Amino acid sequence: MLVIQCISVREEISYLVIFLIVYSSQRLPKVYRQRPIGVTIIAILAILGGIAFLASGLGTLILIPLIGIFIGSGLLILGLAYFLMAYGLWKGKSWAWILTLILSGIGIIVGIGSIIVGNIGSIFHIIINAIVIFYLYRPNVKPFFNK
Repeated sequence: MLVIQCISVREEISYLVIFLIVYSSQRLPKVYRQRPIGVTIIAILAILGGIAFLASGLGTLILIPLIGIFIGSGLLILGLAYFLMAYGLWKGKSWAWILTLILSGIGIIVGIGSIIVGNIGSIFHIIINAIVIFYLYRPNVKPFFNK
């Protein structure tokens, strides 16, 4: 009986130790990671893009009363999404990596649509978004976002 209790206590302690190791590894502050320079550049460009989207959205809401509500609201939402993306990129949040991929994908789709209607200059927009997506999948960048 005494031997069984010792084994049982040791098992419980080992389970407790395993639990504490797993739990504490999830709760420990992240080790300092240096932000890749490309992520810093993308975050700064996202802030500039957010400012542009917010200004365009407000201008559209003011200048085009009826249709501007829909277009302007969409531009305002995109502007806020870009600010959120910039914050997450700067801090190395894993959700920002996903949000950047989504917004870059949307940018590529919008760029293709612009080319279809005759705006050849959108090819640069497509190329930049493709480079951002490619960059985020680089092996030295993904660990910054815990990917």
